Amino acid sequence: MDLRQRVEKKVDAKIKFEENLYKYLVVNSIIAIICLVFLKNFTLLMAVMLFWGIDVLSDFLKAYSFEDIVGYDYRERKVEEELSRLGD
Repeated sequence: MDLRQRVEKKVDAKIKFEENLYKYLVVNSIIAIICLVFLKNFTLLMAVMLFWGIDVLSDFLKAYSFEDIVGYDYRERKVEEELSRLGD
């Protein structure tokens, strides 16, 4: 995978995270208002926030750190380290 493809993949992951975060904030704000006005409890809001929040966190980790730690590049770096160590 060349540098441009890796950068495009990273940018796409960041865009996906940002879009998902904005949707998360807007929808949960609407649900919070509905819960406050009509339901008088926040059980629905907590459930949505928890499960959707896990997805948002996953997108964040992919976009900003997780891919760098355990992604394809990480494997390639480790292979190169082992090859260079064995070559010395």
